Amino acid sequence: MNFSMLLAFLGGYEMVVIGLIILLLFGGKKLPELMKGLGKGIKEFNSAKANIEGELKESMKDIDAKS
Repeated sequence: MNFSMLLAFLGGYEMVVIGLIILLLFGGKKLPELMKGLGKGIKEFNSAKANIEGELKESMKDIDAKS
């Protein structure tokens, strides 16, 4: 089961409950740090994905040029 399928099954009430559980586990003071780290991780992932896509496109152009 991937993430998008999981979100399809979760409604607003379930998301609120999950948010409250996270708040209880990490506390109000740690939550901004957690979100900041999550944001940095997502940014790094997207950057790496863009680099890989660029390299693949370049290699495809090189293969087409050689043919």
